[in-house]
Amino acid sequence: MSQSWSPSSWKSKPIVQDVVYESPEQFDNVLNKLNRLPPLVSATEIENLKKQLKEAALGNSFLLQGGDCAELFDYCSQEPIEAKLKVLLQMSLVLTWGARTPVVRMARMAGQYAKPRSSDNVNGYDPKDRKPDPERLLGAYFHSTATLNYVRTLLDSGFADLHEPSQWNLSHVRSENVKREYQTIVSQLTDSLDFMRTVGADNNTSLASVDFFVSHEALLLDYEQSLTRWMSTPKGEKKWYNAGAHFLWIGDRTRQPENAHVEYMRGIENPVGIKVGPTTVPDDLINLLNVINPSKEIGKITLITRFGAANVEKYLPQHIEAVRQSGHIPVWVCDPMHGNTKTASANLKTRHFVDIIQELSQTFRVHKENKSKLNGVHFELTGDSVTECIGGSMDLTDKDLSSNYQTYCDPRLNYEQSLDVAFLIAKYYENERRSKDFPNL
Repeated sequence: MSQSWSPSSWKSKPIVQDVVYESPEQFDNVLNKLNRLPPLVSATEIENLKKQLKEAALGNSFLLQGGDCAELFDYCSQEPIEAKLKVLLQMSLVLTWGARTPVVRMARMAGQYAKPRSSDNVNGYDPKDRKPDPERLLGAYFHSTATLNYVRTLLDSGFADLHEPSQWNLSHVRSENVKREYQTIVSQLTDSLDFMRTVGADNNTSLASVDFFVSHEALLLDYEQSLTRWMSTPKGEKKWYNAGAHFLWIGDRTRQPENAHVEYMRGIENPVGIKVGPTTVPDDLINLLNVINPSKEIGKITLITRFGAANVEKYLPQHIEAVRQSGHIPVWVCDPMHGNTKTASANLKTRHFVDIIQELSQTFRVHKENKSKLNGVHFELTGDSVTECIGGSMDLTDKDLSSNYQTYCDPRLNYEQSLDVAFLIAKYYENERRSKDFPNL
């Protein structure tokens, strides 16, 4: 590194989105406890993810990242974990089949507890629990540990084996034509899996187990510092890793090159995500890339674009060109959620499925027109049948939102809408092979 770095060097920089606790002594006691607790992930797992992200950046695989906007401690339970894991695995199978390429699976999970003003690792949602409580940081660690442990248990027990058609429920699809299209994809996918199993091409284990990585936004830097470890790499070297997740990202408000969050991120070996929006100046983005990834390591940086459906054509081409000229090769990912949030009746935040698909469509097209390639997608989603986003094959309307509106933060795609997106992306790749455009809704 051009300048000296330590896990605490961020404290010398300006910081935004910080939390102030009433008792510094209690806060220090909690951080000291976290410092002594074991890592959640290993350096080997992190380096494995970085290798897979390198392949995504080079166009040889595709990244699927998804999960809750803000995780709750209450989600650390059997059914929510299984539901979220199932939808991500099913989406990844559909994408693998459609794109004819390996899929890197990464969840916003086992640590996505921090939000700027209120979240489970800061305070409670009840007005009487609004005071920041440092003990909640310990709660975040232990809930992350339990969640990740159960995910690993499920994957080791064959939960990833979703070749059975009975696992794919398409009863939610209202249009018979769309249902037939989806069913055709599922039938072809499961037939392919069964054929591989019959001829032994699955090696008895590859269909029943997968690599699965966890990620969260690096927002509370004291917490992130407490989970930063000097760990041995697979090659026997010692380096600094954030051992609380495989992958961390910084948001639209915390990506200033001279500020604390960027200072922290530039020193860890984990792959790093950067949100890129309409306010991102191309020159500032290149400066940021040079600070965090001066060696231009492929697989280190993921750029997560979130412009909104109406802004992709205006902003994305200049970002693609600036990055190309810089010599950096990132993983280009589309987040079609954050730029498309609207307010529905009853003052509920929502997102329209058609806007989400439009941003995805335009992002695929703009990358192709600019001799680039979209390498992944990033969704806020849940494995449950909530009613938070309008549209999709269920034809949810504004009036349906109140029937099962559960989010404590931003609206998420439900299980059915998440599969809708995966099927549409699969259709895009199928049509691309036939030189057709992305299907519009």
